[in-house]
Amino acid sequence: MLLAKLFSKIFNRVTLTALAVLAQLAWLLSLFLGLAQYQIWFSALFTVLSALIALYIVRKDDNSAYKIGWIVIIGLVPLLGGLLYLFFGNKRPSKKMRRRIERTQAEHYAALAARPGVTDGLPPRMAATSRYLTEYGPYPPWQHTAVRYFSSGEAMFPQMLADMERAERFIFMEYFIISKGSMWNKMFDVLKRKAAAGVDVRVIYDDVGSVWAMPKNFAVELEKNHIHCLPFNPMVPVLAFVMNNRDHRKILVVDGNVGYTGGINIADEYVNRIERFGYWKDTGVRLEGDAVWNLTVTYLNLWNSFRKMDDNYAAFRPTIQGQTPTDGVVQPYTDSPLDEEPLAENVYLEILAQAERYVYIFTPYLIIDNEMTNALCLAAKRGVEVCIVTPAIPDKKLVFRLTRSYYATLLRAGVRIYEYTPGFIHAKSFVCDDRIAVVGSVNMDYRSLGTIFYYAPLRNAAARVVGPVRYDDVGSVNMDYRSLYLHFESAVLLMECSMIRELKQDALDTMRVSRPVALADCRQGFLGTLLDDLLRLLSPLL
Repeated sequence: MLLAKLFSKIFNRVTLTALAVLAQLAWLLSLFLGLAQYQIWFSALFTVLSALIALYIVRKDDNSAYKIGWIVIIGLVPLLGGLLYLFFGNKRPSKKMRRRIERTQAEHYAALAARPGVTDGLPPRMAATSRYLTEYGPYPPWQHTAVRYFSSGEAMFPQMLADMERAERFIFMEYFIISKGSMWNKMFDVLKRKAAAGVDVRVIYDDVGSVWAMPKNFAVELEKNHIHCLPFNPMVPVLAFVMNNRDHRKILVVDGNVGYTGGINIADEYVNRIERFGYWKDTGVRLEGDAVWNLTVTYLNLWNSFRKMDDNYAAFRPTIQGQTPTDGVVQPYTDSPLDEEPLAENVYLEILAQAERYVYIFTPYLIIDNEMTNALCLAAKRGVEVCIVTPAIPDKKLVFRLTRSYYATLLRAGVRIYEYTPGFIHAKSFVCDDRIAVVGSVNMDYRSLGTIFYYAPLRNAAARVVGPVRYDDVGSVNMDYRSLYLHFESAVLLMECSMIRELKQDALDTMRVSRPVALADCRQGFLGTLLDDLLRLLSPLL
């Protein structure tokens, strides 16, 4: 029995996939070595190929940091760089995945038709930001929606369970991480009872995000209990950049009337039932009313792209439509790598551009391109109080170092940076001038790494890594390359909602227990600076 358990742990799906990928890399290496006798001809061929690919990259309407990284690699290793780009340079999902999702979205495009007059009472620039989301999302704004803000996972979880218990028609769940433990067990008990009572229960989970933490035979167990299950972009043992396209969303919809999103996954650390990296600080929102429809349609579009069950979405509309008192304008939206529109980043840039008094930001990662750096610095230079809170205790040390490499530039421009000393901050949020805010899953970095290699602490920093390390998402809309360009993300834009003041107060309270970073803390020496520069150059590719 002990030997069987050991065998199953060693030869599981993850290790077998890793071995298959290593075998493919070994085959490519042997191919190059076998062709060594034709080195001159192949060198000339690949040099020309690499030059053509570099010109193609320059011409592409793409993120500049991403293009520069690839061009440098091709310049350093022209023999291999061009082939690497052909294998791994495509950020968009596979053609098969893209066609399925785009076809389903096109079929139900009319379901998200915007209603006239919703944003008439907003300031012109704010209304224009909303219009951008409507036209390029397309996710319309809504009134008649109550918003409740949660400053921690343990505060939100009991309300999630209570809403699930009241489900009469359907429960939809979509999460990057579903991990075995107390949180999942309590939710699973509710889901089983509701499915047995005839409620339509569906679960989408990201295959890579959950593979290390998921209960054994997870999908089989769900289907056995009449819970429909869909693993997103299953992990396969093939060299392919499309495996980077992950479902990083956190969405729960109950009966079409109540919806949740934010940074909170289904794992015990998110509700502080277990300790990982100190206290786990996260945020989320509960929506009740008309705006939940955006989340419902988003969920159904992804579900029916891969497991078609619904031709008509009318049965999933809110039954309380128009009944909830209006408190500002609420606009849930999602971003995806299906197009070349950096929707999530542009919303952040829009908030910074229209800020007059303050912008407070929570992000677990701060790995930003020139556009975002300039926007943050310019806002601070024109007198806006720009404050960013990042973790003091990292979950990924290499990303932690990369995050800190951006501090000096921002601090010199007047941006204030705080590191959350009680533990790890996984929240992703912007709040601005008491009038506009975003809460979601998008991280503020251009690359979320899973492997930890190196860590150079700031002076006098007392940060420690607590607990085991695993690949984690930390957030829903992170300011990172993965969140902004590679992942399927979710968030909600809040305009003139009374709840925005609660988010502001949470930011102020969080900064009070965080350590302010000074410019003197950022001195790394020549070798440290060189390493930081290299990491920043390669950050979109790592």
